[in-house]
Amino acid sequence: MNSPRSITKYFALCLFTLLSAACVSQMQPAQQAIDAINNAVANAKDAPKYIPDQVATVQSGLAALNASFAKQDYAAVVAAAPAVLAEANGLAAAAEVKRDQVKAAMIAEFNGLSETMPRLMDSVKTRLDALSKTHRVPKGVDLATAKSDFSDASAQWTSAQSTYASGTIEDALASAKGAKSKFEAAAAALKLDLSKAAG
Repeated sequence: MNSPRSITKYFALCLFTLLSAACVSQMQPAQQAIDAINNAVANAKDAPKYIPDQVATVQSGLAALNASFAKQDYAAVVAAAPAVLAEANGLAAAAEVKRDQVKAAMIAEFNGLSETMPRLMDSVKTRLDALSKTHRVPKGVDLATAKSDFSDASAQWTSAQSTYASGTIEDALASAKGAKSKFEAAAAALKLDLSKAAG
C-alpha cells in the first residue's frame, strides 16, 4: 500500500510534468512571435530615418519580450507579443507616409528657391559686373572672393537643377541650399544688401 508521502510525491511529479509540458508548448509560439516582430522591423528599412520614435517604442517592447523569453516566461511573451507585433507591422506604412510628407516639403522648398534664386543671381551679377568695370573698388569689397563665390554658386545651382530633374530631391535641395549660401557669400563680399533683391 502506498504511503501518503509517496502519493504526494507522485502528484507533485505529475504536476511538474504538466507544467513543464505547458511551458514547452508555449516556447515555440513565443519564439515565433519574437521572430515575426524582428522581421517586421527589418522590413521597415526607412523607419529609423523617418519615424525613429516609433521604432524606439517597438525596440523597447521587443527588449522586454526577449527578457521574458530569457527567463523562460513564455506565457508573458505570448500575452504581450501581439501588441508589439501590431506596432512593428505598422512601421513600414507609417514610414512611407512620413517619407511622402518630407518629400513634399522638400519639393516645396526647392520650388521656393527656384523662384527667388534668379533674382539673387541677377542682383549679385549686376553688382559684380559693375564693380569689375570700375578702376576704384569701394573699401571693404573683396572682388576676387565675390567672383569665386559667384562662379561656385552658379555651378552648384546648375547641378541642383539637374539633380532635381533626375528625381533625387534630397540631394538637389542640399545643392540648392549650398548655392544660395555661396550667392549670399558673394553678395557679402560685394557689400550688397540681398534683402532688396529677394523682395
